[in-house]
Amino acid sequence: MTSSLPAGLRERKKARTRASIREHAMRLFEEQGYAATTVDQIAEAADVSQSTFFRYFPTKEDLVLTDEYDPLIVAAMRALPSEVDPIEAIRRSIHDVFARSTPQEWEQERRRQRIFNEVPELRARAMQQFTGTISLLAEVVAERAGLPAGNFSARVLAGAVIGAALAAIPDGMTSGYESADFERMDDALRLLRSGLPVRPDNPPSGSN
Repeated sequence: MTSSLPAGLRERKKARTRASIREHAMRLFEEQGYAATTVDQIAEAADVSQSTFFRYFPTKEDLVLTDEYDPLIVAAMRALPSEVDPIEAIRRSIHDVFARSTPQEWEQERRRQRIFNEVPELRARAMQQFTGTISLLAEVVAERAGLPAGNFSARVLAGAVIGAALAAIPDGMTSGYESADFERMDDALRLLRSGLPVRPDNPPSGSN
C-alpha cells in the first residue's frame, strides 16, 4: 500500500527511523560488545520489526560500515564548476560536507569509528567496500569531464584518491575524528594533485 504521507515528510520519517536504529545499535555495541549484540536486540531497542531493520540495514555490519557522507560528497562535487580539476573538486567537497557537520554528527562518527577500529571483521569487510567507493567517485569524475561512466582514467584517478586517503590515515580515524586527521587527508590530496613528488623531511601538516 502506498503511504499517504507527503514525500518530504516520508523521507524525514525514514531518516529518523534509520538514525534511531543506528543510535540504539551503537549504544548496545558499547555496552555489551559488537559480537554479543544481535539484530533482534537492536530491533527491540529501537522498537521496530526485524523486517524494518533489514530495510534500512541489510546486515548488522552495515550499521557500522555505512555512512551518509559519500552521497553528500558526490552532490557537492556535482555542484562545482566543471573547470575545477577532479582532485581539487574532491578536496573542496570533503571540506564542504564536513564543515557542515553538527557536533552531534561528529560525536556519532567518533563512536562509529571506535567500534569499526575495534572489530577486525569490520575492517576486513571495509576493504571490500572501497571498490564501491572508487566506482562512485569515478562515475562523478567522468561525468564532470563529459566522459562515459566507465572511463578508465577516471577510475584510476578515483582509486588514487582512495589510496592516498588510506596512506594518510592507515589505521582509520582512531584519534576520534580530530582536525589533524583531516589535515593529513588534505595534505595527501594536495600531494596527489601536485604529481606525488617524494621529498625528504616533509611530514604532513597534521603530524606531530
